[in-house]
Amino acid sequence: MSKRAVLEVIALDAEDAVAAQAGGANRLELVTDMAADGLAPSATTFAGIRSAVDIDLRVMLRLEDGFAAGDVERLVGAARELRAAGADQFVLGFLDADGGVDLTAVERIVAELDGCRWTFHRAIDRAADRDALRKQLDGLSGLDTYLTAGSADGVDDGLPTLLREAGRRGEPGYEQQILVGGGLRLDHVPTLRAAGIDAFHIGGAARPDGWEHPVSAEAVREWRQVLDER
Repeated sequence: MSKRAVLEVIALDAEDAVAAQAGGANRLELVTDMAADGLAPSATTFAGIRSAVDIDLRVMLRLEDGFAAGDVERLVGAARELRAAGADQFVLGFLDADGGVDLTAVERIVAELDGCRWTFHRAIDRAADRDALRKQLDGLSGLDTYLTAGSADGVDDGLPTLLREAGRRGEPGYEQQILVGGGLRLDHVPTLRAAGIDAFHIGGAARPDGWEHPVSAEAVREWRQVLDER
């Protein structure tokens, strides 16, 4: 039997987390402030969610809107606090002013994570050169996932890129799991699954009533059922 696909749902609090797990999510991305496209939650928020559910939690490390690292020492401090609270999986990704990966910032934070698994998030979709970014990050400790829509404009536009990158799985810089998110819809799933993609990330799709409302277990369950049809 093939391994069950990853269904990762954005959670802002314990209520979201419980609903997402009830619907069949097997991983959560923990963030705060979706108006800024998702920032690092507090250690207290993390601890409350960790005590409410028993699935994997990936915690955002990002302190301001955009893809610049900003104050790296503050980021390191946030990582340290979250790790002390029990966090062991993370999400991060920073670009420099030219659209290249900010390797100095990423390496500094990854050193603090000390082997924890982490996702490089959708900063890849804003990169000047996706392939170069992947090759620069190749071999960094703990990097096991890229969260990407294939394009800054979402999966509709990025689908050819996602399929092309899925076909390169196993090449240097392409060993990591592709986690598709960003304008992802259920009708994209069959094409992505046929290409061997087995990880999916939803935010607004888990909240049919909007971001001001909590995650809907029923909405998550619909995604889980579609992903399990294979």
